[in-house]
Amino acid sequence: MEKRVGVSFIALGLLLTIVPIAVAVRGGFSSGRKEFDETRRNLLANDLGITPPMGWNSWNHFNCKIDEKTIKETADALVATGLVKLGYEYVNIDDCWAEINRDEKGTLVAKKSTFPSGIKALADYVHSKGLKLGIYSDAGYFTCSKTMPGSLGHEEKDAKTFASWGIDYLKYDNCNNDGSRPTDRYPVMTRALMKAGRPIFFSLCEWGDMHPALWGSKVGNSWRTTNDIADTWDSMMSRADMNDVYAQYARPGGWNDPDMLEVGNGGMTNDEYIVHFSIWAISKAPLLIGCDVRNTTKETLDIIGNKEVIAVNQDPLGVQAKKVRSEGDQEIWAGPLSDYRVALLLVNRGPWRYSVTANWDDIGLPTGTVVEARDLWEHKTLEKRFVGSLTATMDSHACKMYILKPIS
Repeated sequence: MEKRVGVSFIALGLLLTIVPIAVAVRGGFSSGRKEFDETRRNLLANDLGITPPMGWNSWNHFNCKIDEKTIKETADALVATGLVKLGYEYVNIDDCWAEINRDEKGTLVAKKSTFPSGIKALADYVHSKGLKLGIYSDAGYFTCSKTMPGSLGHEEKDAKTFASWGIDYLKYDNCNNDGSRPTDRYPVMTRALMKAGRPIFFSLCEWGDMHPALWGSKVGNSWRTTNDIADTWDSMMSRADMNDVYAQYARPGGWNDPDMLEVGNGGMTNDEYIVHFSIWAISKAPLLIGCDVRNTTKETLDIIGNKEVIAVNQDPLGVQAKKVRSEGDQEIWAGPLSDYRVALLLVNRGPWRYSVTANWDDIGLPTGTVVEARDLWEHKTLEKRFVGSLTATMDSHACKMYILKPIS
């Protein structure tokens, strides 16, 4: 197998040695906290996104066909299915929620035909369920749908409005702007949010055009590294590939975003959705459900509700895994976790059943290390102990995901 050009994974072994520091940071120990605070001075200082955000977004399934009834029922469904207990806390309204015109004071107005009670009342309802409400705007004159105003030139007004409504998350798009650079327009909203008096997770939806991973950590809590995803295998895997390039820039408080989950929308097979969820989890991507959780299947719930895979995404070390080797259609993804463990994902992108071998020197483990392997989709610890490598055979468009725990 040939190593991919440009993969910077040689630091993985070093990262494994700093796990205690990272855990101390997460636990609030004084020495780790001091280092963490110094780092945060260079980030968006809202103390949000210490782990990747989890929740739901309306766009992938509903597009513009949203209303307050759907949002309320989705909040109810997140509670009823138990997804909220797994960490899915954000209920995010995407485009098309507002009237095309602002009111006489220049304030955004919820669309009367679909959100007659207003956004504040909706936020109150969502909060009453133990959830958080997200909303959408745009760093342009109009949003991408052109059915409502953007926030360009109204950043402070809109940030204060969102805060007064009780908004917890802002997805900020990049359509219909004045042609200026996103690096000029997005920080204006950053400053407005920080002055608004309420912590609001700031999600930059700049589509990766100007490589926001390189500058996003000082502006927002997550940044899109790709254009919009579609509910197809090729679209999903291409987003995974594009997102992988920027792995080194992800960190607690700021995450690479390859777009929202398509799991459950029907365009892929169950195995393909498992690959989708596994890559997003190991890549520390935001886990934002994009299907109709009010009418989802057991198979979909089993995927998005896999506690062990979610735990990889939410691991306090906060290091995004990388694609460390690939040969044709066979890939190995790996990354360090807390407590000296390693997350390992083997993917078969090809049309035939195939075996893939992960060697320790590719995934940051000393060659002679003996590990215990936990299969995260079978929910079992393998009886065999592994030294030097691990091999698994997978069907077409399928994967195997493990946590490797050194035992000697």
